[in-house]
Amino acid sequence: MRGEYQQLVDEISAALGAPATLEDRDFGLIAFGAHGGDDDLELTMDPVRTRSILQRRSTAAVRAWFEAFGIARAQAPLRIPPDPAAGVFKGRICLPVRHGGVVHGYVWLLDDGHLAELDLAEPFADPRLAHAMETAARIGALLAAEARSGAELGELLRELLTARPAAREAAAGALREALGAAADGPLALVAVTPWRAGDGAGGDEPAGTEGAGSALAAQSGVAALCAVPEALPDGSAALAALVRLRAASSPAPALTAADRLLRSPRAGLPAGPQAVPAAGIGTPRRGLAELPQAWEEALSAARAAGAEQRLGPVAQWADIGPYRVLTGLPAGRAADPAVAPLLAPAYTELARTAEVYLDCAGQAGRAAAALGIHRQTLYYRLGRVEQLTGLDLDEGEDRLLLHMTLKAARLRRP
Repeated sequence: MRGEYQQLVDEISAALGAPATLEDRDFGLIAFGAHGGDDDLELTMDPVRTRSILQRRSTAAVRAWFEAFGIARAQAPLRIPPDPAAGVFKGRICLPVRHGGVVHGYVWLLDDGHLAELDLAEPFADPRLAHAMETAARIGALLAAEARSGAELGELLRELLTARPAAREAAAGALREALGAAADGPLALVAVTPWRAGDGAGGDEPAGTEGAGSALAAQSGVAALCAVPEALPDGSAALAALVRLRAASSPAPALTAADRLLRSPRAGLPAGPQAVPAAGIGTPRRGLAELPQAWEEALSAARAAGAEQRLGPVAQWADIGPYRVLTGLPAGRAADPAVAPLLAPAYTELARTAEVYLDCAGQAGRAAAALGIHRQTLYYRLGRVEQLTGLDLDEGEDRLLLHMTLKAARLRRP
């Protein structure tokens, strides 16, 4: 289907004599078309288009500038002026891609003045613009059909991941029928946390893709997408992406999908420390039977990636070490009473010192170097830790208790 989009975008470029770019409603690139031999020059002179093509997505500043003109509600073409502050150095004509009253994407035409004669108030009076609008409508119908297909697969995936054990076999059977031969191949589950679902800015939300964008939903290897409500201990939703692999030992497609999904405007929260999202990948499986377990692994890996900077922004279950155990503990479990005093805000530096020291296997020289402090300062701080907690850092079990409690505290940290 990607080839059909490319052909239609090329038609619009030819009709209006301007480079055209097709993006989904979340500004994910689907296709782009050149006009004549000037494409290289156009790319050089317009960094927004260059970035969109190379990185497959526009920046937040660019999205905000375009959305301020009401593109998500537009029924007809819009002319958008440049905004150097947002990096938009050339004006645009936006053709909204709609179907059934819902905007599914946008066709962007670079306009350096040569399209000034187009009368956007009467788009069907000019045969060139009328042809472009009719082509955009055909694109909208294709995107709508893709969204419906994605919605069905997403619902089946959500049902499998959230069903009670007794109902999983039936859910797996329905998803297997929908996926065909891919259902029996190597698969991986990607979790993106947290995920904002169902808050689209352009009318009714196309179901199934959950705002990830039709281009992303249909990218190579991604079989299905769905938002899973209340997937995290704090009640936040997560996105599940089922990814086809070439081999169970080669997670590269899952890593690529996770990276692209993290760039979605739906990934993360609108504001606050948790605004930066993270992704996790479960151990690849062959077939659908163990996907619920793979989903739990993916969620655990995503939580670990969000808690431990060195693991993120994308972590695989096999690489998260003690978090494989810690993420399985009850979410509301209080910190161990001996270590709890150390978790007070006033002792943040002491807690960090203890954690780094334990991460370095109790090697004072390594820990002092990692912290950038003198070894005597390290010993002083560790003494204060022992005073606060009553633990003896020469005892292995006390060290283990302290280390695991400090790691678990990261998972609870807002």
